[in-house]
Amino acid sequence: MTAPSHPESGSPDGSALPPPQCPAHAAGAALNGVDRDLAPTTTAVSPVGPGGIRRLYGPEVTHDPVGVYEKLRAEHGSVAPVLLHEDVPAWLVLGHHEAMHVVTTPAVYSRDPRNWRLVHDGTVRPDHPLGPLFVWQPFCSFADGAEHVRQRGVVDEAMGAFRIRDARRYIDDFTNLLVNEFCRDGRADLVPQFTEHLPMMVMCEVLGMPEAYSERLVRAARDMIKGTETALASNEFVMQHLMRLVAARRAQPTDDFTSRMLAHPSAFTDDEAAQHLRLVLIAAYETTANLMANVILMVLTDPRFRAQLSGTSMTVVAAVEQTLWDRPPFTTMFGRWAAADAELGGKRIARGDALVLGIAAANLDPAIRPDRAKPMLGNRSYLTFSGGPHECPGQDLGRTMVEIAVHSLLVRLPTVDLDADEHELRYEASLMAQHLKELPVTFEPGPPQAVSDGVTLTSLRPQETASGDLPRPAAAPPAATPPADAPQAAGAPAPDPLIPAQRGVSAPRRLVRSVVRWWRGY
Repeated sequence: MTAPSHPESGSPDGSALPPPQCPAHAAGAALNGVDRDLAPTTTAVSPVGPGGIRRLYGPEVTHDPVGVYEKLRAEHGSVAPVLLHEDVPAWLVLGHHEAMHVVTTPAVYSRDPRNWRLVHDGTVRPDHPLGPLFVWQPFCSFADGAEHVRQRGVVDEAMGAFRIRDARRYIDDFTNLLVNEFCRDGRADLVPQFTEHLPMMVMCEVLGMPEAYSERLVRAARDMIKGTETALASNEFVMQHLMRLVAARRAQPTDDFTSRMLAHPSAFTDDEAAQHLRLVLIAAYETTANLMANVILMVLTDPRFRAQLSGTSMTVVAAVEQTLWDRPPFTTMFGRWAAADAELGGKRIARGDALVLGIAAANLDPAIRPDRAKPMLGNRSYLTFSGGPHECPGQDLGRTMVEIAVHSLLVRLPTVDLDADEHELRYEASLMAQHLKELPVTFEPGPPQAVSDGVTLTSLRPQETASGDLPRPAAAPPAATPPADAPQAAGAPAPDPLIPAQRGVSAPRRLVRSVVRWWRGY
């Protein structure tokens, strides 16, 4: 059903503005005449903005995004008005049915941000903190129709030619390299020491630029989608690396993703190629880093995956699938822009309105999950990788990376246990994701393990260069006398990928914590 148009003067292209009853109308008006430099930041802001509309930024969303989504669902139903950074109005799609309708109806809900009315009227400028997410670029995520088919075909074919078995070697080697750094210590923080770095190491190898991997590249990849003051600079830093990669592969192709993409008959320009590399790199990195940390946390804390408590063994694959439902790596996805007036979830969506897909909210929609404690194994109808023509093309690689890495980690550290109360762990949130800042663990110390090709972290983590990469301490040298339990040979057969029956002496400690929380009522 299409709602009637409400044309108003002042609309530069004659498109409909938000209907008078739409709360976003008041929010947009409230922003007129306001100095944008004085707009609220992500610190010390009220959860509710102009017109009584909830903000999708600030401390409340950082601390408990799912709680905010549930408040919005209770207040507005399956589609809710929200405010993005600088109080820009948008719609948040909370219902699973409504979200699936949006992603499978690109003729109405376009991925082309040039349909956004607030860009045309100057309310949202290219230097907005979320600029990297909506400023139009020539890649498939911002295209619909025939152009999307052309561009996406190049990415799909380059990804389809990639051999997962090759990735397994990278993932195994890089997992062992990272674990070797702390395996003798008996304790580690798996976010800064493992999950933040492994996906970037693998993706740099897949794209064909292993030398680009650095601490600064990791930080820039996370920063550019957060809506921070430095997001645009981080985006530029990443693009410099990718433009150099395109130039290098134009001159000397190899057997990597970039070379295959450039060799495609569609003949991407250098700009198109670099923008698609950015899309693949950032989407794969952020998704996999968040998913990996969430899977490890679930394995260490969720009774459904605790063999010792449940009496069964759950595979890592099953843990990954459940996490994709319960703790998706992206909580939201921005954005879609209405190409025509429409009705969604009982709300009138005007042409030019912005929509945010509520991935986490849709996955928890009581309409499809009345009992959230019930396992969803074997059901892949989650919105985690979107859907329709823009469904994530690299989801199989992401799943494989997480499954192999978590399995290898558990094999290397069979006694690993969380060294903190789950409810005290710190998170960092942006519009699109909430990711763990820390994952402290303890384990029985063990020996390092050999890797193939003699690759070392020192060679993968360059010291400061002309491009501004930050220096990083070199790996500690090996002990002069090898321990009695010498490193295992690379390629040794691994046990079946089952979550170990853990967690030794620390399992009672966590059980006591759970009893105390139950007794206190939280």
